[in-house]
Amino acid sequence: MDLSISSPFRGAFPAPTSTFILNPKSRCSHSLNFFKHRNSNSKNPLFSRQKIPIRAQVSDPAVDDGFVIDDVPHLTDFLPDLPSYPNPLQNSQAYAIVKQTFVRPEDVVAQKIVVQKDSSRGEHFRRAGPCEKVYFKSEEVRACIVTCGGLCPGINTVIREIVCGLNYMYGVDDILGIQGGYRGFYSKNTLILTPKVVNDIHKRGGTFLLTSRGGHDTQKIVDNIQDRGINQVYIIGGDGTQRGASRIYEEVEKRGLKVAVAGIPKTIDNDIAVIDKSFGFDTAVEEAQRAINAAHVEVESVENGIGIVKLMGRYSGFIAMFATLASRDVDCCLIPESPFYLEGKGGLFEFIEERLKENGHIVIVVAEGAGQEYLAQSMQGIDEKDASGNRLLLDVGLWLTQNIKDHFTKERKMAINMKYIDPTYMIRAIPSNASDNIYCTLLAQSAVHGAMAGYTGFTVGPVNSRHAYIPISHVTETQNTVKLTDRMWARLLASTNQPSFLNCDESTGGKVCKDTIDLINNMKITSI
Repeated sequence: MDLSISSPFRGAFPAPTSTFILNPKSRCSHSLNFFKHRNSNSKNPLFSRQKIPIRAQVSDPAVDDGFVIDDVPHLTDFLPDLPSYPNPLQNSQAYAIVKQTFVRPEDVVAQKIVVQKDSSRGEHFRRAGPCEKVYFKSEEVRACIVTCGGLCPGINTVIREIVCGLNYMYGVDDILGIQGGYRGFYSKNTLILTPKVVNDIHKRGGTFLLTSRGGHDTQKIVDNIQDRGINQVYIIGGDGTQRGASRIYEEVEKRGLKVAVAGIPKTIDNDIAVIDKSFGFDTAVEEAQRAINAAHVEVESVENGIGIVKLMGRYSGFIAMFATLASRDVDCCLIPESPFYLEGKGGLFEFIEERLKENGHIVIVVAEGAGQEYLAQSMQGIDEKDASGNRLLLDVGLWLTQNIKDHFTKERKMAINMKYIDPTYMIRAIPSNASDNIYCTLLAQSAVHGAMAGYTGFTVGPVNSRHAYIPISHVTETQNTVKLTDRMWARLLASTNQPSFLNCDESTGGKVCKDTIDLINNMKITSI
């Protein structure tokens, strides 16, 4: 078996027996040293920014299984003479019993784990975790943490664990909290963060550091980072915040500053691409059960009770979908990805009337972004955006409530009892549950390990249950949305027995027609 690499550095690092391709789309500045142990004294142009694929020699040169590595940037890409140091974790009592303290340089996490015999192995990301070498001395580190965008359960846990991780694992004492989002960088709002200061903040909802939308001025932010001598920046926020983090990294690289920029993705809607899920999502689904249960109790206690619960989900219906599946009391779930209609055969009005006749009540869960095009036809649209650039949505919950009420009382002459519940801010404001607390700890510690190891311009998250470092640009390219053609949505339809609101072709046994499937697959839910 030939384990050599076909490159000028032949023999310097191991190679697999298949083809490796460094993704040319990646912001992978140090692609060429992916499998090479770093030599801090090397002045070889190994670390130059090259976007060409590298292929490992294999026994059968005809074999090409499409193994792609989407690696993250490293400080040595633009500061090649940076010295490295032994990781202090090798002397840590906490890791003394661990069989393998450090992740290997060649460890990667596969984005696609269900493959066929002859299919491409696909994209892979660098595995997250402590590295044998670090590029910061503990006493030289001045770190800062900032939270941006909307609230989400678990933010305070992430803050706490970054502070405790830096201090307990790496002996870092100089940690700043930037208050009020990106604006805080140039408004000079800071807190000194220590393990004692953040000891119990995970028990509270919201963000200990305050937050805001917008306010991103790359030049001012990097000027302030430079003036304050900050060399590690931890940015907690959604896709808009992560795009801002990417611009900060690019400006830092342009100026040649030794500053590691790490992103921790935050969105209660679970709409961040690539990663399995975002922190706070499990808590949101769990808390949504309380609202759904309340609606069910209300409508079950009256004649012809109709309960509507509006949940978060601007462009992605994951909370509504998972809350529906978890509840078993929901009769119909409406999400942004699935168009629906009210009148006519197979419409929502017909389904509601059928359920009222069968059960005497019905519970409908609707995501806030559902049916926006439908609303725009009957209401005056609002072409406005918030400070983060998100389009302001019309209130689908109130609109749906009023339309159902008008249809049954005025047209069908039926007496109904409407109950409308909007628990949005109650869900956003609670502390994270046990599952999310553990998840937030893993995210925070992975971010700390990555920054100390010199990685930058990365975000962290689980990919197929294994934490990985992902280029920030990769998670901001697209949004994660519910795929109507996947089995999870089919499971929901089977659970609620609601109509799909899609055109079916009777000649194919009730299957959705091909044109409709093509439309769904090509559908994009815009955020601007």
